[in-house]
Amino acid sequence: MALFLLDHGAGNVQSLANSIKKLGYDFSWISSPEDFHKASILVFPGQGAFHTAIECLTERGLLEPLYNYIQSGKPYFGICIGMQILFASSAESPSTLGLGLIPCQMERFDDTTKPVPHMGWNTAEPIDSNTLSSEGVSSSDHYYFVHSYRAKYDPEGNPEAAMWAHSTTQYGQEVFMSTVRKGNVFGAQFHPEKSSVAGLTVIDAWIKQSLAGRTPAEPSARIPRPPKSQHGFTRRIIACMDVRANDEGDLIVTKGDQYDVREKSLTSTPLSSTTAIKTAGAVRNLGKPVALAARYFESGADELCLLNITSFRHSPLQDQPMLAVVRAAAERVFVPLTIGGGIKDTVDPDGTKRSAVEVAGAYFRVGADKVSIGSEAVYAVEKVCAAGGILDGSSAIETISKVYGSQAVVVSIDPKRVYVDPTTYDGPYKDELVHGRPDSPESERGKAWWYQCTVSGGRETRPVSVVQLAQGAQILGAGEILLNSIDRDGTGLGFDHDLIGLVKRAVTIPVVASSGAGTKEHFVSVFVETGVEAALAAGIFHREEVGIHEVKLASRLAGINVRS
Repeated sequence: MALFLLDHGAGNVQSLANSIKKLGYDFSWISSPEDFHKASILVFPGQGAFHTAIECLTERGLLEPLYNYIQSGKPYFGICIGMQILFASSAESPSTLGLGLIPCQMERFDDTTKPVPHMGWNTAEPIDSNTLSSEGVSSSDHYYFVHSYRAKYDPEGNPEAAMWAHSTTQYGQEVFMSTVRKGNVFGAQFHPEKSSVAGLTVIDAWIKQSLAGRTPAEPSARIPRPPKSQHGFTRRIIACMDVRANDEGDLIVTKGDQYDVREKSLTSTPLSSTTAIKTAGAVRNLGKPVALAARYFESGADELCLLNITSFRHSPLQDQPMLAVVRAAAERVFVPLTIGGGIKDTVDPDGTKRSAVEVAGAYFRVGADKVSIGSEAVYAVEKVCAAGGILDGSSAIETISKVYGSQAVVVSIDPKRVYVDPTTYDGPYKDELVHGRPDSPESERGKAWWYQCTVSGGRETRPVSVVQLAQGAQILGAGEILLNSIDRDGTGLGFDHDLIGLVKRAVTIPVVASSGAGTKEHFVSVFVETGVEAALAAGIFHREEVGIHEVKLASRLAGINVRS
């Protein structure tokens, strides 16, 4: 039997290919309409906007052959956007029709009581407790979700659609179909290829059963699934790596204090690897970032962030050393990867212009799940403010989110404190002032400050406050905020709760706390006191001063839901 993967041309499909290779299966790619006739098993992975997927399939002449393949009765597994196109339509693109197999429209999550996108690890509860029909999905495991639109599980209001429900997930007080199954069709809203061992189990179970021969799945029982008092959504622990080139051209992970990124000697044993590749005209050793990413994955990190702090101005896009790092890391890491640095309109050394969408797409295609935008976001928000709030659609945030969805775009903010006299200040940021409390560090008592945004790695300040930038980034289409702090970076004093709380109250998208972690208790306190969705650290993990498992154990003991 022939296993084929469908690449619709937009998004990270390489991670699924890596997962299937790891599981030991051979596969081919659908490259033309005729290939559907060769396929006896088909998997359609993908990310991105609903309309982008339909348009890409249509333009390549693959939409009708895909529909015909599904109707033929041969096994089909749709992942994320590969599941969503099975539905009639999506509120993301109301005028774009899906395949219409499931008579239901995908609707946007309500963001009045929770952040949207639904980004992170959550549980999936099968409708049928019989393990023979589970497709490897277990209610005791966590799976990685990243989406803004969902199919409501409504057995009374839409019983025909509910018959497709294979498992449900609760986010906030909304219950939706996290997997669908009927006849020869199976679909998952979560990303099994990014869900660590639990996700690989789902992929393996589905392929094995398909190879052995499937019995068409009967419609699901329509059972009530009212929302519970608590959902299974977890807080994320993220490991970050700042990557640059050393004098020999090898890529290394470095971490400084308060944005001084000169390499520091580490007390732990150096990581080594034989991973090397020729990029930008030189053979580069990728050992440190790739080996470290693999170590963090094995340690239980929920997500990894790779930040390119070397410009590689003389490297054409397709010869970028960071592309090689992401490609190599994605072969060993089966949790989400975010890449930052250089995600903007660029020009290759030979004069070839590359749009931000093209740059982001190159990273997605080698295994990245999200891209992080820093300085370009500041300039974009400044432009919007100068235009009286009018968007022109030209920024990297807008163009990338239009093609790949807002969940694929992270805006990284580097703010620093600006101290003012609280008795006399009457400037434009008076509503954002933070006042030092009696129990604050002595250096902060009696003082007031606002947070000013910076560009160029914190070297240049801009006339934009952190609230202006966060809100502007959300309006432009960002799906997540990575909130750093120049004042706390590398200090080990803990996260800046005032800063995090200020931004959390200003936006309705997920926020990642960064900068200042020195102990496992710092993670616990930032989750408890700010409600932030994720917390990130770099130096303390690199130097093995605090382990990821220690952070998770402390969080669990404090009653915080984290992935095992």
